[in-house]
Amino acid sequence: MTTLAKRGSRVERATMILGFLALFPGFFFYDFLLGTGRIRAFLGGYFSPVSLVFTLPFVFFYVRQIVRDRDRLSRTEVNWSLFLAYFAAVVAVNAATGANIVIVAEHVLGILFMANTFIMFKMIDFALPEIRYPAILCLLGMSAIIFAYTVDGVFRMDAMGMAKDPDSLSTYQGLARSYLITFLCVIAYTRALSLRAPLYAIGAASLFLNTARSEFVALLFAIPIIEFYFARQKILFILVLASLAALLTMNFESILAHLPDSRIMELLDLSQSTSAIARHRLNNYALQTIAAYPIFGDYASYAPGHYAHNILSVWVDLGIFGFVYLLAIILLPTISMLITGYFSKRYCGDLLLGFAMASVTILLLVKSHYFTDMLIGAMLGTFARYNYARRYLQDHAPAVRPSLAQFHDLHLTMRPSRRARP
Repeated sequence: MTTLAKRGSRVERATMILGFLALFPGFFFYDFLLGTGRIRAFLGGYFSPVSLVFTLPFVFFYVRQIVRDRDRLSRTEVNWSLFLAYFAAVVAVNAATGANIVIVAEHVLGILFMANTFIMFKMIDFALPEIRYPAILCLLGMSAIIFAYTVDGVFRMDAMGMAKDPDSLSTYQGLARSYLITFLCVIAYTRALSLRAPLYAIGAASLFLNTARSEFVALLFAIPIIEFYFARQKILFILVLASLAALLTMNFESILAHLPDSRIMELLDLSQSTSAIARHRLNNYALQTIAAYPIFGDYASYAPGHYAHNILSVWVDLGIFGFVYLLAIILLPTISMLITGYFSKRYCGDLLLGFAMASVTILLLVKSHYFTDMLIGAMLGTFARYNYARRYLQDHAPAVRPSLAQFHDLHLTMRPSRRARP
């Protein structure tokens, strides 16, 4: 590789890593500075302008990678690109015929976010120390902020009353999204249980205090999926998991008595949750819309923000074709990862991250998330990276090397000696 090519690769890697850190942990830290009154809001937000800044370099490096190696253009990204193109066409046609401009703008940004997220996760190797160490520090930093600024068992930036621009603060769901994505990117490449266990505890506690129920459940859901992958004795792991579940059930009331009051507790009785009741009504409205317009749906037929909080939302806006196509794009890679790598004895961080994200994405799309969820792009990007390595790089380094953060001593022994030869 020439010096110029190496320099280009370093710039490409640095751009992708900087984009990830700016868009996910950076979003959390920006909102923290905004909520504590340390800065004022700029450009009317953070995520949208920052994503726009990175769009051109992301696309440039992505296209350059494909031009250099045509095998990197997989069926997954062709289908993902076709779905986004179809989505964009539906938005454009309906915008031209007078659809709600607020929903149109949200969808345009949604397409941008999903495309950028796909490119990032396809091109970043999260096992590299250049991203791994900063991601771990960001995760711990977000947790420290949550613990330090929690009041009466709840972490809410808008409740502090210190923000100079309170209307510009993100919702707790936005903060939880940044936390959950960063958590998954860290935990999938953490091979030592002695490090994973405290990260699980810190992550669960942080999202509990954040009160984002969907992301909290998603993190708990991901833990056994990740641990089953790492377990050498699968049957033994299932028995241990069943024993822990039984022990938790027997001591459930005692555990609840020691937990602070939180909207997370509404999960135990959703009939008392105003949010769950509202979502049930929106779901019924979506079913009525689908029954009335089963083929093409009825784009933007709801007030801004009043969409079905599940996969039915795509049927309402994009019709049955969009619904079936998106389901296929999500489910087929998930099944492929389950068959080709999840039960393999050979560790692969890209496979674990992709499958964990796929599992979490499916759960959230079934229960609570809108179809423009960025986790879809992240999961597909990770799958495309894993699938390329599986097909064309049988000795792909991230699949066989230990994670630097856990086995630093091993890597020291693997370095070539600097002593002069006799």
